[in-house]
Amino acid sequence: MARDVYCVFLKKTAPGLDFQLYPGELGKKIFDNISKEAFSQWQSKQTMLINEKKLNMMNLEHRKLLEEQMQKFLFEGEAVDIEGYVPQAKS
Repeated sequence: MARDVYCVFLKKTAPGLDFQLYPGELGKKIFDNISKEAFSQWQSKQTMLINEKKLNMMNLEHRKLLEEQMQKFLFEGEAVDIEGYVPQAKS
């Protein structure tokens, strides 16, 4: 069953995630306050970050870095800084 949440990232009510995708308190906060659309945007950034910085998800420090970036992106409105990434010009 679809459920709507007030997405603090998009600043509007939108379809929420179907289940908690991330463990712990942060996962609950994401589940309660972040829409599918916003989380999808984060996942794109996360993939770029992992690739650019050659992160290893078995490495605790790398996971911690990713979690900090996720929190900044979703809840603090900070853009994810990806070295060497230049967004495509909008035509």
